[in-house]
Amino acid sequence: MTAAGLTPRPGWLRGQSTGLRLARHSLALVALAIVLVPFADLSVLTRDPWGELARMAGGLAWPAWGTVESPLEAIGLTVAVALWGTLGGILLGFPLALVFSRSRLVRAGCAFVRAIHELFWALLFLQVFGLSAATALLALAIPYAGIFAKVYAEILEQIPGAPREALPPGIGRLSRFVYTELPLAWTRLAAYTRYRFECALRASVLLGFVGLPTLGFQLETAFREGRYHEAGALLWLFYLLIASLPWWGHRRLIPLLAIGVGFLLGPWPEVNGGLLWRFVSQDIWPPALLEGDWRGLADWLARIPDLGPAIGNTLLLGLLGSVGSLLVALALWPLACRHFGHPATRLAGRGLLLFLRSTPELMLAFLFLLLLGPSLLPAWLALSLHNGALIAFLVARHADAVTPGMPDATGAGRLAYELLPRIYPGMLALLYYRAEVILRETAILGMLGVATLGYYIDANFQYLLFDVAFFLLLVTAMLNIAVDALSRRLRPREAAVIDDPCER
Repeated sequence: MTAAGLTPRPGWLRGQSTGLRLARHSLALVALAIVLVPFADLSVLTRDPWGELARMAGGLAWPAWGTVESPLEAIGLTVAVALWGTLGGILLGFPLALVFSRSRLVRAGCAFVRAIHELFWALLFLQVFGLSAATALLALAIPYAGIFAKVYAEILEQIPGAPREALPPGIGRLSRFVYTELPLAWTRLAAYTRYRFECALRASVLLGFVGLPTLGFQLETAFREGRYHEAGALLWLFYLLIASLPWWGHRRLIPLLAIGVGFLLGPWPEVNGGLLWRFVSQDIWPPALLEGDWRGLADWLARIPDLGPAIGNTLLLGLLGSVGSLLVALALWPLACRHFGHPATRLAGRGLLLFLRSTPELMLAFLFLLLLGPSLLPAWLALSLHNGALIAFLVARHADAVTPGMPDATGAGRLAYELLPRIYPGMLALLYYRAEVILRETAILGMLGVATLGYYIDANFQYLLFDVAFFLLLVTAMLNIAVDALSRRLRPREAAVIDDPCER
């Protein structure tokens, strides 16, 4: 048939094809997770989880402000580590961003350093610099350098080339960058830097879990000892710190803030250069490798405990966390969207998303661990809720900008026929963007006793088996790089509307 009203439009066909392909992606992920769930240890190992939850809720509802020791010092150190760690990441990462697209070696190095979680870097530097500011700053600056290099390079690649071409011949590369590329990219570079600083605040809190005296150290101690009213006060301080960031973290105040909190970073450690070189050149490498003894290296590898279950749990938890994040995002984004409910419910929904996405996965997993016991269940819940809330927040913000074509449709009809088909490609793209992050967090949750690779990394650091711990760090990094490459291939290309590196 050739009548105009019956001729299929190519765009319509592409939309149908894209929808079917995304549906197959989602169903395949969910089906794979359902098939593998019986292999995951999701048991509840505590006697009275509901009673423990009630005590935690009581502590959050009635915080004991007077019992918190030196709160301003802990908050100041948390901000200092986050601010100077982010600055270090910028100083290291920005020059790398300028050559990122032209150097395979730079791309590989950045992929490696960002594939290792900040807490694993902290455990590594802890052996050399102890519980000092140097450990905290390096633990943030090194992985953030890899992240900044990648994202800054992507932002610079997306600016139009016409301004560069309009310059007269003979203008140097640096001048072209300063006068054409940087001004056009500045807004997005600044937006991503602010977002990364917020991430650094959460990471700075988490460094307290390895003994560094940030806000997280007091939080972990209070929860572990059952002092829930004190822990509630510390949690409220943490949420207030994140919520008030737009005011105290204004760009005009950053220089004064950096100078003010910089005095809290001392004292600096006295480092023995010989011991540092020995650690870097000998302690983290198998002796047989340094001696060129390949048979001895094979024996060394044979003595490492069977890593199959740990790698399997890491990948399984990463898959379950990704699927759980998708389901949580699907359930929560309408709560914060202007097209549903009324102002009071939307305010409550946005508050819930703010609470979940502001609380780091490790902290959520720690709380669920106290409630449910040491299994994969606390880690699964933590990964799903945190990442699902982050995706839901971004999707809801995108949906707010959509103008429905059927204003008289009911809420369910508007959701099913108008909004969800338009935002779902972006939602799935964000999920694949978060896959690498979810796997990084999956490994680090082993520090809480969950049987992932992080459990063995932490144990080998405690037993001073640095060569084994470093080898496991390499295994973790390779897994993250492989998952990132796979998610990049699966990511929907049609989702550019939410595919914004400033939201990663």
